[in-house]
Order: sequence, then structure tokens, then C-alpha cells
Amino acid sequence: MAPTQTDIPDSDRFTVVIVGGGAAGLTVAARLRRARPNLSIAVIDPATTHAYQPGWTLVGAGVMSLKDTLRQEGGLIPKGVRWLRATVASFTPEENAVTLADGRRIGYRRLVVCPGLQLDWGKIDGLTETLGRNGVCSNYSRDTVEYTWACIQSLKGGTALFTQPPMPIKCAGAPQKIAYLASDHWRREGVLSRMKVEFDVAGDALFGVKYFVPSLQDAIDYYGIDLQLKHNLVAVDGPKRQATFAVTAPDGSSSMVTRGFDMLHVTPPQSAPDFIKSSPLVNAAGWLDVDATTLRHVRFDTVFGLGDVIGTSNAKTAAAARAQAPVVVENLLASLDGRPLAGAYDGYGACPLTVSYGRVVLAEFLYGGVPAPSFHYDQRKPSRFAWALKTKVFPRLYWNMMLTGRDVHLPHKPIKDI
Repeated sequence: MAPTQTDIPDSDRFTVVIVGGGAAGLTVAARLRRARPNLSIAVIDPATTHAYQPGWTLVGAGVMSLKDTLRQEGGLIPKGVRWLRATVASFTPEENAVTLADGRRIGYRRLVVCPGLQLDWGKIDGLTETLGRNGVCSNYSRDTVEYTWACIQSLKGGTALFTQPPMPIKCAGAPQKIAYLASDHWRREGVLSRMKVEFDVAGDALFGVKYFVPSLQDAIDYYGIDLQLKHNLVAVDGPKRQATFAVTAPDGSSSMVTRGFDMLHVTPPQSAPDFIKSSPLVNAAGWLDVDATTLRHVRFDTVFGLGDVIGTSNAKTAAAARAQAPVVVENLLASLDGRPLAGAYDGYGACPLTVSYGRVVLAEFLYGGVPAPSFHYDQRKPSRFAWALKTKVFPRLYWNMMLTGRDVHLPHKPIKDI
């Protein structure tokens, strides 16, 4: 232990401290316990409920119940791992210490930072006052995801707006997934012809990996969705049912446009948690500053990171965390042993894009947007097989395999000649 930890009692010193008890944190904890059962490990997280957030698109579309996506955090902490139900206030990486909100200091030999990201609802004027009523919903909140389905079911005509903020966000495909599922529901109900459906994207592309864009554009065209690029939601007036967008024109000029709506599905702006942004661990953009390959911090050798909080260019998805966890565990153990870091993360991420009830475009890709499918078919084509993976297989793998430190190894194969 570092000599500056003399003020920390032995009961608050651990070989590994993991900040964050979500998908990334619990997976790393479980893998470490399997690899070295005698390691002293602590997980710091104040949440008492753990959510399978990839399921919330399905909850918002009436396919899955919210309760099936939630479990008690305490029941998921690996046996032998200490759970500190607390909030982190600050980091002192020079001293290998973390300070909690109550002033208590926790010492470590290695630190894993993976608290996820935060949803910045307040950056959209008027949103917090109307979210969950007046037709304003979001699949990104446990409190409002069921309201999304209520809005979709009740709408028999009118205008439905779906928004996507500037990147990065968690699961970049989620904002358009619900637009497709809602449109498919209205089609099945025979009311789509009475709907004006609009997908407002702050960026300049429908999806960040070009290989899959034609398939998604087909879905846009099939449902008659009006795709509006460079439209960033900045304000909502719920009682008046009005949404205001900052619109960037091709010449770079900006203007404000206000549109009426009957339903507004909002994806909020997102950033690293405030206690991360104010720490010495971040890069210039405010994300955890780790090496893109080894996932070790670029300045502090005893710190590793993974999940949505890291400042690498991969997609922020559960699939990315699943691929990152074994790299972090391998390299963390090597660093404890004084061995070279051999684990390498290739930027793998996956996004099952639900283009209708029963069909999914299974997008898998690496750093640089290189497609990397795991299955022997053209994954650009919507398939029932991928729908079964999304709705049945992936949730079971998450709860029963990933969070317990086990995995089904499906090698992905990069497609470089496209």
C-alpha cells in the first residue's frame, strides 16, 4: 500500500476497488473473483436496484415488462466482494485513495472506474417539468419508460417526434429503435397513415457506422418517417405541446424552429458523472482518460476504466462492456504481478436495431466503424433470428453469464473490404 494511506484503517483498504456496480463493475468483480478468489475487492455504488437497460426499448414498445429488467443490487454482488453502498466524492490517485461523500477514505492497490454516465435532462429547457406527462416520454428513464408505451397505444393520429442529442450517448441506436417500433405498432393498428412521424437527429448521419445505414434508411422510408438531421432539441413546452430545435443549416448558420407534437420521445444529452468530470482522471472532453487498447489510465498506472464513462471512440453499449471486462481483468492482474499488459480491446460494440416487431438489424463493429459480425449471415438484413437474440437470449446471457463472470465466446470477424 502507498505510505500516504496511513490514515486509512485496514478494514477500508482493498487490493481492488471498483467504482460502479452496473454491468461493467459487476462483471469485472465476478471475473476477478473467478480468476483469484483470495483478492480483496470492494464495489462502491449507492444504487439498491440494478437495471438491464438494454431491455427498456422493449418495455417502451410493450414487449417486455419493466419488472423483468430490474433486480436487487445486493443479490448480484459476487460472493466475497464487499459492497460499499455509498457515493464517491473525489479521487486522489497519487495516494491510491477514493473519498466518499461522508468523508471516509478508501484505499486500493488498483482502481477500476466504471460508474456509467449521467443523463442531463436539465440541459433541455422545460423538460424536467413535463417529462412523464403531456405526451413527453423517454425510454432512458426507469420512471417514464412505461409511459412511452402508454403514449404509443393511445395515439391514433397526429404528430410524433423522436429526438437524438449530440453524441456520445449510451446505445446510440436506441433513439431510432423506438421510432421504428412505434411506427410498426401504428401500422398494425391501421393508423400510421394518419400519423406524421419525425426523427430529429442532432448529428449529420442516421447511424454512425455507414455499413448499416442503407438498411436503416429502408426502415425510415418504409414507415414514411421524416428524417431531420442537425436538429437538436433545446426546449420543451409540455402544456402547449411544442418542441424547439436548434437547426444547423448546410452553410453552418443556426436557427430555432418550434414544432407542435402529440407525442415527444426524448433522448437526453449525456455526459460523464459530475464527480468524474471534476476529478483528475478525465481528458479534455470530460471522460475517463484511458488507453484505447489496454484500458489503463494514460497518467495513473494503478487506474483502469471501462463502460460508458471512458473517453474512447467505441459505442457505449452493454456489448462493449462485455468485451472490455476480460481485457481489464487480464491487464489489472498483470499489473499486480509486474507483467506486461497483453490484453487488447479492439473497440467492439453491438447494437441490435429493432426495425419492426419481430425483426432486428444486428450491428456489430469495431473502432473506426469496421463491421465485425459474429454470425454467418448478412447482419444488415433484418432477421427474426436477431429478434430472438434481442428479446430472449441476450437478457439471459446478461443475468446468468455476464454478471456472474462467465461468457459465451463468439468471435467476431472484421469485414475490411467494403
